[in-house]
Amino acid sequence: MAHEHADLHDPETDPLATYVLEPDDVRPLLGRVVAAAGHATAASIAPFTGAPIAAVPLTTPADLPDAARRARAAQRLWAARPVAERAAVLLRVHDLLLERQSDVLDLVQVETGKARGHAWEELGEVANAARYYALRARRLLAPRAVRGLWGPFSRGRVLRHPLGVVAVLTPWNYPLSLGLGDALPALVAGNAVLLRADPQTALTLLWCAELLEDAGLPADLLQVVVSGPDVGMALLEHVDHAGFTGSTRSGRVVAQRAGELGVPVTLELGGKNAMYVAEDVDVEAAAEGAVRACFGSAGQLCASVERIYVREEVRDEFVAALVRRTTALRLGSGLDYRADMGSLVGPAQLARVVEHVEDAVGHGATVLTGGEQRPDLGPYFYEPTVLTDVPPEARAHREETFGPVVAVYPVASDDEAVAAMNDSDLGLVAAVWTRSTARGTALAARVRAGAVSVNDTHQLLWGSVGAPLGGVGASGHGRRHGREGLWETTWTQSVVAQRGVHGSRGLGMRQVHELGSDVWPRALTRLLRLERALRLP
Repeated sequence: MAHEHADLHDPETDPLATYVLEPDDVRPLLGRVVAAAGHATAASIAPFTGAPIAAVPLTTPADLPDAARRARAAQRLWAARPVAERAAVLLRVHDLLLERQSDVLDLVQVETGKARGHAWEELGEVANAARYYALRARRLLAPRAVRGLWGPFSRGRVLRHPLGVVAVLTPWNYPLSLGLGDALPALVAGNAVLLRADPQTALTLLWCAELLEDAGLPADLLQVVVSGPDVGMALLEHVDHAGFTGSTRSGRVVAQRAGELGVPVTLELGGKNAMYVAEDVDVEAAAEGAVRACFGSAGQLCASVERIYVREEVRDEFVAALVRRTTALRLGSGLDYRADMGSLVGPAQLARVVEHVEDAVGHGATVLTGGEQRPDLGPYFYEPTVLTDVPPEARAHREETFGPVVAVYPVASDDEAVAAMNDSDLGLVAAVWTRSTARGTALAARVRAGAVSVNDTHQLLWGSVGAPLGGVGASGHGRRHGREGLWETTWTQSVVAQRGVHGSRGLGMRQVHELGSDVWPRALTRLLRLERALRLP
C-alpha cells in the first residue's frame, strides 16, 4: 500500500507538543460545551499519531435541566418565526460551510483519522441537505387540506407543529453528517436541539455550533452536550424527541428507556451491508464502486459494504480487479487529498478488526490482500482487506466489523444473491450492480434494506437527499433525509370545521340526529353508498 505522512505534532518525537492543537486556539470552542464550573475533562486522541488533541469538558446530568430550560425558552420564540426566516439560516449555513471548509475538514481529519476526501463527503452531504431543507421546508411544513365528512360543507386542515426540544445523539465516526446534518431539519421545523457529542469528535460539533451562530441562529437554540452514554441516556428525560445513531445494542437500550419515558425516537443502527455483482457488469466499474463502498472512512460507517455476492460467471475477473484496486489504495495521514484511506479511530476499533480477520482466517478464510496492521504509518492503521471463503461460523460472516474488511462470496443466480443478501437481521443499505437499470431496480425492491443503490454506493443514497434513509429490522426505525426526516421532529394536528350548522336550516350532525334514531343510520348508509358509487375518497 502506498502512503503519505502527516505534519501533525507527535509528543514522542516532539516533547514540546503536549497537544496536537494549540489550547489557546480551541479554548473558544471548548467554552461552548454545556458544563458547569469545575467540570471534568476527557482527552481526545488523534488517531493519526496517538497524541492528545484537547482536554474536552464533560457534561454531567446536573447540567441538563438548565440547558433544557434555556432551549425551551428559545424554541418558543423560534417556532413563532415564519418558516422562510428559519430556512434563510440554513441557506447561510450552506454558504458558510463551503467558504470555511478547510478549517472544518482539518478538524474532522484530526479527530476521526479519516482521509480528507472522506471528510469532504461529510461536508458535501450536509451542504446538500441544508440547501434541500431551506428550499423545501416551507412547502413540506405547510398546512394540508383534507376532505371533511359533509363534502363542501366541511373542510379539514392538517397542521404540523414542532415537537419542542430534540436530542441528537451523535457518534464519533461522522460528526458533521450525523450531527449538524440531523440538527438542520429539526431546527428548520421549529425545534431547539440538544446535540450530544462524543468527546472524541466534540471540536467538530462545537465548530458547527459556532457556524450556526454566525449564520444567524439565536442563542441557546442549539447547545452541545459532551458526554458518554450515561449523560446521553439522562438527556432523554429532558427532550420531546431523540435521534440516535450507533450500534444495535446501544440503540435497543436507548429505545427501552425512551419507551419508559414516552419519548419518540429515531434509530439508525448497525448494518452488515451487502452488494450484488451481476454477470453482465462492466467489471472495472463494479470493482471501483466496491472499493468506494467498502473502504470509505476506513469502513467505519454504518453504510459500508462488508459482503459482496458475485455471479460465478464473472467472479474471477471481478475479484482480480477488486484486489488490484484495493492494493493500490494510498494510506496516509496528511491533511490533504493525497491519501485514499486514513486510520481507524483508536485501539478498540483496531482490536475488533484484527479479531474479526484472525477469527475468519482461523476458520478457513483466505486473505486476498491486506490483513495487516501498519504501525509504520500510525498506531491504528490497518490495511484494506479482501477475504474469501469466509464460513458461516466466522464472526465476520454475520457480525458488523466496522472496519476496512470485505468478504466475497460466489452466487449462481439472482435469486440466490437476493436470498443471501437478506440472510441477516440487519437491513440498512445495499447495492446492486448490473448493466440493466430495470433489472437492478427490480432486484433492489426484493432486498430487505431501507435503501438500495443501483450501480453506485452509499454516496448515491446520501446524495439523493430527497429520498429517506433508515433501516429495517435490527438496523433501526425512522428516517433521516427527505420529507420523512423533516417530519420526524413534528407532530400533526387535524382541524376540521363544519359550515352552515347554525340556525334552523343548518346542516350538520345535530340535524342528522334529529331525524330520529330509526332514520339517521339509514340516511347515512345511503350517503356512504352514494360516495362509494361516485368514488369519493
